[in-house]
Amino acid sequence: MGQLKVKDLCKTYIVNKRQNNVLRNINLTVEDGEMVAVMGPSGSGKSTLLYTVSGMDSATAGKVTFFGKEIDSLNAKEMSRIRLTEMGFIFQQMYLLKNLTIYDNIILPAYQANEGHGKRGRMEINERAKELMRKLGIIEIAENDITEVSGGQLQRACICRSLINQPKMIFADEPTGALNQQNSREVMRELCRINREGTTIMLVTHDSKVAAKSDRVLYIEDGTIKGEMKLGKFEEESEIRERERKLSGWLLEMGW
Repeated sequence: MGQLKVKDLCKTYIVNKRQNNVLRNINLTVEDGEMVAVMGPSGSGKSTLLYTVSGMDSATAGKVTFFGKEIDSLNAKEMSRIRLTEMGFIFQQMYLLKNLTIYDNIILPAYQANEGHGKRGRMEINERAKELMRKLGIIEIAENDITEVSGGQLQRACICRSLINQPKMIFADEPTGALNQQNSREVMRELCRINREGTTIMLVTHDSKVAAKSDRVLYIEDGTIKGEMKLGKFEEESEIRERERKLSGWLLEMGW
């Protein structure tokens, strides 16, 4: 049973009275617990796909079903509730609020989701935030401002924030795009671990090293899915070279 089902999805922008078809008849399914990477040349529609299937952007035509709910039929309030409580988001630009500490940034979405549930709910959130920060190795920067930590630590804080409401699925747009290789590896290690623990992930990336850690890679070009490669679950670090080699060969065939 696919938990994210996309049927005949189209997205069209009108620019200077000209129609620009960014996505054309996209059909895909993401299974529960899967990690799917989306690759393709710049301007191919990768980010638009991510934003449209997660309801951040509306589709021009087609149907998106998220864990049994047809998101195109929801009103804005219902959609923002689903985004807050059932989806997590990680972006290349790390959108954290400058006037809050790292810890306060992480708990904020959970406090928003918990409105009206009182003190006990807040205590549980605080504990969950600390546990996530411990798991991701950033508990020691909890009280720091966002200007006082490294890019890798910031992105790990963003991962904690995306997980704070225990989402069913995480959408990540170039989550390692602004990081050096070392930080990129650390962030991917955490995303793989979260995925193994059961959270479904869909990520957009231009980095084949990142994509090689996913179960499946979709290649998108001119707004259509041109192909997909199944790599299976990433279990052992020793497999990574072989996975990267396989993926690189396939990407060349796709015209990458």
